[in-house]
Amino acid sequence: MAEPAPTRRGRSGGGAARRAARANVTVETAKYIERNIPLYEVLTDEALAVIEANAEIVLEEIGVDFPNNPGALALWEKAGAKIDGHRVRLPKGLARELCKTAPSSFTQHARNPERSVEIGGKNLVCAPVYGPPFVRDAEGGRRYATMADFEKFVKLGHMSKWLHHSGGTVCEPTDVAVNKRHLDMIYAHMSLTDKPFMGSVTEPSRAQDCVDMCEILFGKEFVQNNAVMTSLININSPMTFDDIMMGALEVYAKNHQACIISPFIVGGAMAPVSVAGTLTQVLAEVMAGIAYSQLVRPGAPVIFGAFVTSIDMASGAPTFGTPEASQILYGAGQLARRMGLPFRSGGGLCGSKLPDAQAAYETAHTHNAALMGGVNFMLHSCGWLEGGLVASFEKFVMDADQLGTLHKMAEGVAIDENGQGMEALREVGPGGHFLGCAHTQANFKTAFWRSEILDYKPFEQWQDEGARDTQALATERVAKLVADHVAPPLDPAIDEALKAFVADKKASMPDSFM
Repeated sequence: MAEPAPTRRGRSGGGAARRAARANVTVETAKYIERNIPLYEVLTDEALAVIEANAEIVLEEIGVDFPNNPGALALWEKAGAKIDGHRVRLPKGLARELCKTAPSSFTQHARNPERSVEIGGKNLVCAPVYGPPFVRDAEGGRRYATMADFEKFVKLGHMSKWLHHSGGTVCEPTDVAVNKRHLDMIYAHMSLTDKPFMGSVTEPSRAQDCVDMCEILFGKEFVQNNAVMTSLININSPMTFDDIMMGALEVYAKNHQACIISPFIVGGAMAPVSVAGTLTQVLAEVMAGIAYSQLVRPGAPVIFGAFVTSIDMASGAPTFGTPEASQILYGAGQLARRMGLPFRSGGGLCGSKLPDAQAAYETAHTHNAALMGGVNFMLHSCGWLEGGLVASFEKFVMDADQLGTLHKMAEGVAIDENGQGMEALREVGPGGHFLGCAHTQANFKTAFWRSEILDYKPFEQWQDEGARDTQALATERVAKLVADHVAPPLDPAIDEALKAFVADKKASMPDSFM
């Protein structure tokens, strides 16, 4: 892995004082969450056994589809599956047996080793919103995303203390050709932050471009033996594994890069309306997807994914933060742990059009379910609006700030000598106060989690300062973080090689917006 250069390259523009102030900004990133609290389990062992048995029936009797992918069908047939056209039926136990070679946890390496993350076990890694074609901010409203918006989100992610991961397609930069935008996005993740990131899955050759760029950044041998990307492979629920996503999975698995194998389910439309029925489908789809990744390369790192929401039966729109979605998250977490696999779910999910009370309620429900349900990789943890159609700058920093509460909750309750507080109780006694006691003075800086955005000032001071609501405070926070951003040092030779790769690839093909 290449070591970063000791100093960053000079930049043009701006005054010397402003550059000096920015150079002195300290970027603090918290380590990924390590839970010291029990998980919530909604299903009994008997219920889990029923769901597992039903999932095996689905795979054996109903089967899954692998259309337009003769190579996949050949691999399945060799492994013992029954092939009928593009329908694959798996004998009982085959998928689960193949899944056993997948690791129970793995390290995703960042170019800054201090920012590498451990995915699995008791850990929770938080990554931002993924995939929206639109962005929103208080000034410009809702609009199609651009590459400048994408780079701004990457900068915000780099500057956000409680966010451990830079994510992938934080928004779709629609001003860049579809067949070329992945190059700019990966370069932005590589150059504007030193946190781990995700690869492109929109076409197998684009996945290979991401692998090639990582080999420039990290070195080929390192990439072939270590996960430096995590990528989202969605199953076209119900039970269809399209050739584009599977082609990307094949590229990443062959190159030892991690994949999230995740159904994309809106309950009532793409799965049964019942919680147990949906979990049966989730498990069947995930087992088939993970088993296929292990046929491609045994030992390839994977994550058991579950993106499930329900549908509003009046409008047909997806809903988020609902009790049923939390029940499915909790149940899927139990199933993943029984398989000994890392688990992905949750996020700052909401159906609201604005970063308002509805967005806050729904996001909080899902954040807390992710923490208590054993999620190891939480995609969409900040910035999500309008059912995933919009990435909001204000909500990004609001959500990223609230991730700090998950860190605090995950610590559990200290019961050591300092945590018991007996010294304080003895010192103060009846009728006193604790503000000036030795225990308070020794602990006040770290005793309580503090928001970087929310307002706790007295009414008069709040009114004198403009009576700003949370969105206004978040707008100010966005501006500050972007202004303070300084790209972490990157070896100039590696940077030039990455730029040359991007330029050559772009020059090799005409623009396509399809």
